[in-house]
Amino acid sequence: MSRLKAALLSASTLALLVAAPVRAEDASAPANADIVVVGHPQIGTFGVDLTARDTTVKPGDDFERYASGKWIDKTTIPSDRPNVGSFTNLREDVQSQVQDLITKAPAGSKYGALYAAFMDEKQVERVGLKPLMADIAVVRAITDKSQFARYMASTYATFGITLINFGPYADSDNPGMNVLWVNQGGLGLPEKDYYFNAQFAKQRAAYYAYIERTMRALGNPDPKAAAAQIMAFETEIAALSWDADQSRNIERINNPYSTAALKAYAPGLDWDAFFAGANVPDQQRMIVNENTAIRALAKLYEATPLDVLKLWEEFHVADQAAPYLNKAMVDSRFAYTSSISGVTQNRPRWKRAVDLVNNSLGELVGQAYVEKHFPPLAKSRMEDLVGNLKVAMAGRIKSNSWMSEPTKQAALEKLAKMDVMVGYPDKWRDYSGVKADAHDLYGSVVSATRFNADYQMSQLGKPVDRKLWGMFPQTVNAYNGGLENKIVFPAGILQAPFFDLNADMAVNYGAIGVVIGHEISHGFDDQGRKIDAAGAVKDWWTPQDAERFNKEAKIFGAQYAAFEVVPGAHINPDLTMGENIADFAGLNVAYDAYHHALGGKEAPVIDGLTGDQRFFLAYAQVWKSKAREDSLRNQVTTDPHSPARYRTIAPLRNLEAWYQAWGIQPGDKMYIPPEQRAKIW
Repeated sequence: MSRLKAALLSASTLALLVAAPVRAEDASAPANADIVVVGHPQIGTFGVDLTARDTTVKPGDDFERYASGKWIDKTTIPSDRPNVGSFTNLREDVQSQVQDLITKAPAGSKYGALYAAFMDEKQVERVGLKPLMADIAVVRAITDKSQFARYMASTYATFGITLINFGPYADSDNPGMNVLWVNQGGLGLPEKDYYFNAQFAKQRAAYYAYIERTMRALGNPDPKAAAAQIMAFETEIAALSWDADQSRNIERINNPYSTAALKAYAPGLDWDAFFAGANVPDQQRMIVNENTAIRALAKLYEATPLDVLKLWEEFHVADQAAPYLNKAMVDSRFAYTSSISGVTQNRPRWKRAVDLVNNSLGELVGQAYVEKHFPPLAKSRMEDLVGNLKVAMAGRIKSNSWMSEPTKQAALEKLAKMDVMVGYPDKWRDYSGVKADAHDLYGSVVSATRFNADYQMSQLGKPVDRKLWGMFPQTVNAYNGGLENKIVFPAGILQAPFFDLNADMAVNYGAIGVVIGHEISHGFDDQGRKIDAAGAVKDWWTPQDAERFNKEAKIFGAQYAAFEVVPGAHINPDLTMGENIADFAGLNVAYDAYHHALGGKEAPVIDGLTGDQRFFLAYAQVWKSKAREDSLRNQVTTDPHSPARYRTIAPLRNLEAWYQAWGIQPGDKMYIPPEQRAKIW
């Protein structure tokens, strides 16, 4: 499916509604009568896999290896996966659960039909490239740049690419209303560094070869020359684009313009034709993220020959359509994407089919998923946990030693107004507008893509509905809604090893409790702290408090910058700062909440481990992971999250409770003197 063109902001700060409802229907609580809650933990005797530990390693030397070393040593990454670990393993489990739901669905169901269409390889081969070539013909028929601008913008709802991405999101001044957010686009490689950095020479070569193969498949008379022109154009785009760490700075990207002002600021692109292509009327207010880059891209558009623009568009239409075409196109695309991830084998077809169904009909699948797999008790227990974590966060704010009283009160107000959503939405989407045909994969994908994209755009100029979800219930993840000031925990993540109704309390607080604390803390990370209780981008800190916060953040960032993940690739603290702060603060908040839940009592010793030790072991095993080098290079370059190993060890080194729990002493490799530890929240 094509990428929906939207205002993509840092995942650590803002979450984009890519799956919000069209026509909502009342969602009754799932009828989970057949769900049986077993009386024992799903993992080990209390919720932690003690056999995963490498007890020959001192906890203070390498806590990741102490907690998970034997698992790391014996685990092989499957050939179709870039990594393996707690998150990815649970996602695989959920994927199997969803497949079971899909394959048992009534014959006439939409998701059953879409799944069947993807799995019918013989029909896909018979159709070949016919539907694609019909779309390519539309591009080839374009005769001027105004036409092209119109077409380029229309790709928000279909296969294709645009120099400028856009989509509705809450207004940074008035977060109760959706306005247009605009940001840089145009690249095929994951991020601008891939076009220039020597460590990505292999990936550039694979991408170039893929472009050439694709243009040959489209019947281009000189595919080599076409590939060279496309690559050169994208390299120019990359040179003009902002770095990823710049694009997550909420103050830098908060640039309001009217349509008229943008036309004056960034000439060279026919903005009237462009916005007409997406049926976007004149805007009195829009937020233009990377404004200087967008001005430069408009000039580049003006200077680039139409024939080059059309070649570039042709390739990207074919690239985004490739997963739904014949084997030759699928294999050609995989030959390139494997260079990014390091995998040696494409995922089984059924997994790709499940992904398509999830992405296209997510809440329709999600409704069936929670009925089958999410007990009501899990929802109520989780809501209790979130409530406890919010109390703990309030306690940390009140007891903060470096923050002034006015800033504390503003922080407490924001926390109090933070909405919590658990399991599934209150209302379900209506997908009746999607035409799913078991005999027409390409047409079904196009229908679903347009349906979801048009819904998203339909929110423009409307009040923000804070009850809408930006993730599906079956998603193994969670998010903080940024300008919407809400935290969301889908049903998918609310199972072992993150959450287990029968696990030891210390384990649940060390696992899902930290996830909850992480999402709460995003409201107060280096970017979240610039958003007030109402969700507006506003500085509610005193200058002195902001200075102290930034000082501690710099200390924290320097620790991460020292980590060389793979040869020549270090963590970028500016890109990962928000997630790193949320990891650290989440740990602190979850630990406080755990001890509050104990009610002043001493936790029992289980299998020779204290409650605090079980808390930290649960945390570490949530992040146990093993990843391929190419995948790690990609993550360090593009992802605001640090790799899993460093999400384990880096926050712990600053947490006094961890030192006390394991008796960490000077001379231990992870030891940091108290005066050098960061103190954030």
